[in-house]
Amino acid sequence: MKNIAVIGSGTMGNGIAHVFAQHGFNVNLIDISESALEKAVATIAKNLDRQVAKGKIDEATKTNALNNISTFTLMGEGVKDADLVVEAATENVEIKLNIFRDLDKLCKPEAILASNTSSISITKIASVTERPEKVIGMHFMNPVPVMKLVEVINGYLTSKETTDAIVKLSEAVSKIPVPANDYPGFVANRILMPMINEAILSLQNGVAGVMEIDQIMKLGMAHPMGPLQLADFIGLDVCLSIMRVLQDGLGDDKYAPAPLLVNMVTAGHKGVKSGKGFYDWTHGTKDLVVADQFKK
Repeated sequence: MKNIAVIGSGTMGNGIAHVFAQHGFNVNLIDISESALEKAVATIAKNLDRQVAKGKIDEATKTNALNNISTFTLMGEGVKDADLVVEAATENVEIKLNIFRDLDKLCKPEAILASNTSSISITKIASVTERPEKVIGMHFMNPVPVMKLVEVINGYLTSKETTDAIVKLSEAVSKIPVPANDYPGFVANRILMPMINEAILSLQNGVAGVMEIDQIMKLGMAHPMGPLQLADFIGLDVCLSIMRVLQDGLGDDKYAPAPLLVNMVTAGHKGVKSGKGFYDWTHGTKDLVVADQFKK
């Protein structure tokens, strides 16, 4: 596999494109918005500059990486020669199903179709295609250029050949692929999201404040980031979506999203992306400032 198409130019999409381009792959980055694509390429360039400044790559690698990226607003043009397509669109079932219906028609028959979904069933996604054996999950972690893990999700009909190819490809871009099977939340979010949800319930019930909950988990459990801060970075809307997938898929009320989480998302407080969450991010992400509504 040499030609990679990435659907979606947001945080995860541009990170995935960055990693493949840096490792010498031809990358077509696809989004319906030209301005979003311009912003994504600027972000990739900025992150490559950061790698150069830290001595992780040289200027030639940066230049080659940027030259390896082409942008498209038409999916058909962007995916027609792809050996692998990685979908990194919004974590919404219907959006993803529609994308995979289109990809199945637009891509060459031998192309592998992967989703970066963090919770949605790969088997369900594969069911809308005529190539379920070639559909797989590649769950990258944020920030993609830094985090080593790729959670490789096998759908019910994913072939061993497809899995082997994705494991090998992940290793080729200096990632560590770890296989998992197709159950709600897979491994990462089946464990992580209930912890975040419990942290939100602890805040909601007055057990402790925002900063205190995060400090306890950082200092006591050696977590690099507290669960409420992490939720803000993931996006509270994404956290809510994943909790609902867990609740629906596992049929257990213990996965019910915290009412506070529901209210915050309804109010448009989605974390870093909106500027407000458990913390106030309107002045950047370097300093932790608790959002006004959670100050004592």
